[in-house]
Amino acid sequence: MTDLEYLDRAEAALSAIEQACDTLNDTTDADVDNQRVGGMITLTFENSSQIVINLQKPLQEIWLAARRGGYHFQWQGGAWLDTKTQVELFALLSDVASEQSGMPLTFSPLA
Repeated sequence: MTDLEYLDRAEAALSAIEQACDTLNDTTDADVDNQRVGGMITLTFENSSQIVINLQKPLQEIWLAARRGGYHFQWQGGAWLDTKTQVELFALLSDVASEQSGMPLTFSPLA
């Protein structure tokens, strides 16, 4: 994958996460504060716990840090998959966000 392809796909993922936060805040009782600075998004929940998602351009990866641990995602077969577990980025983000917020939250890539 070229650097430009990586950036397009990675930026689309970050945009989908931002949009999902807006939707969750509008349609649920969740209060997910999302702050974006460059290639990094920090999600902060009511209990002050955080999830950080950031781009690792030299490695062409997306990294996610949550209470549960850190994960590295690479673009494979049309999705961002964890390099160790092969779990998809948005599935894992939904899981850890639900865990940290104490309510079911769903994140998905933009169509």
